[in-house]
Amino acid sequence: MIHVVFDTNNVIALQKAIEIDESLVGDIVEIKDDYAVGPLENIYETEGYQARRDWWSGLLDGSPYQDQINIVDDKLAVHQLLRTLEENQEEFVWIWMGQNAHDVSGYFWLMSQLKDLQGRIQVLYLNNLPFINEKGSIFYPTYLHEIQPKEFLKAKKLARPITLSEFEVDPDEWKKTCSENALVRFLEGGKKIVGKEISFFDADILSNITNESQKLSRVLSNTQNRMKVKTGDVFIVARIRAFEVSGKVEVMGDWQKGWKDISLKLANGSSNISIEA
Repeated sequence: MIHVVFDTNNVIALQKAIEIDESLVGDIVEIKDDYAVGPLENIYETEGYQARRDWWSGLLDGSPYQDQINIVDDKLAVHQLLRTLEENQEEFVWIWMGQNAHDVSGYFWLMSQLKDLQGRIQVLYLNNLPFINEKGSIFYPTYLHEIQPKEFLKAKKLARPITLSEFEVDPDEWKKTCSENALVRFLEGGKKIVGKEISFFDADILSNITNESQKLSRVLSNTQNRMKVKTGDVFIVARIRAFEVSGKVEVMGDWQKGWKDISLKLANGSSNISIEA
């Protein structure tokens, strides 16, 4: 068994579940890119792949993750996955995804490359399904890592083969999404992904920037904790830098020296409203 997940936190959660359920024992493959943001046009071609890599490189410059541009190689991960499945005809794959644009976009990107393996690829989609949290209350998880390790005993029952029909329809929908080439993708429900403007998260970000100077780390923490639809800190910082250029936000510190010493506040006369830039 090979498990595929789309976030490091999900890797950790699944590892904890495996410790208490031997039936889940298997290798874990992490698809590391966040396909819910950024350019996708011609993503499977060299020029499209490079355009996306260049886009991420610009966002990561000066961030705590700037070296990751040379670590994230999902193309290699898929190549190795395909080789393993070719060498071992008894091997099969479980793709885990929560009800969020990050996981579902990653699922589309991946499964579109696995059509020849129909029957050996299963999906576990936590779509509007109740689980028990640490306090014993029922909740509906958005992310895989929100589930307690023991609750994976329930989650594994969701595994089902990706159907031939899905292998025909889903890649076509993903192709449309890639051609649309929006810079933000939103999950409307089920597996329906729609493109949004790059300013989609601006209102959430600006609502956590005040007239008083705050450390960037605090703004990031507050924003990610409060926003209903979440995105990564790198993308949030990219929007903050756009606010700075447009004059909506005043930034103190040098971006090239990293995020640690950056502080920010609303510029004089600005208010917590969304902008486009």
